[in-house]
Amino acid sequence: MSSESQTKFVVSRVGKAPVVLPPKVTVTVVGELVTVKGPLGSLARTFKGVTFEQQSGQIIVHPVENTRTGKALHGLGRNLLRNMVQGVTLGYKKELDILGVGFKAELIGQALKLSVGYSHPVNFVLPKGVECKIEKQTHVELTSTDKELLGQTAANLRDVRTPEPYKGKGIRYSDEKVRQKAGKSGGKGAKKK
Repeated sequence: MSSESQTKFVVSRVGKAPVVLPPKVTVTVVGELVTVKGPLGSLARTFKGVTFEQQSGQIIVHPVENTRTGKALHGLGRNLLRNMVQGVTLGYKKELDILGVGFKAELIGQALKLSVGYSHPVNFVLPKGVECKIEKQTHVELTSTDKELLGQTAANLRDVRTPEPYKGKGIRYSDEKVRQKAGKSGGKGAKKK
């Protein structure tokens, strides 16, 4: 390997794509702290291993070091910034369904009261920044500007009662397909060939 190819700067394919700023979105960079303000609110995050260059209507992310880790942080930093920009302009949404006889959810203030087959109702407190809407008692819609916080909140809510593999009872994402097992009685009536 020649010394010229060793000094060549490694660039992430994801990281080199610029983040386009929609109108009414402002990005402020102070050291490692980046603040994004838009119509739906503002988000702030500390970035390591990358620097930001603002051009007309877009931001280009540059890695700090020429290593494998630097390349990974380059792509990660660019996607995190893009998620922040999209969050303050459009927002994010996760939908969950509650399946089971008598299973339901009720919104009380900033907490969900879940009746999901336990001997007692479960109170699930929603973190600040996550909004909840319940149209039916078995359908929960979570919205937020922070994609990471929303995903973690939805995962924690699903963990209250994960779908079981025989009847599919529990809390699941609306687009989730739960693989179901046949159970013990499935093989008894089957004819042998």
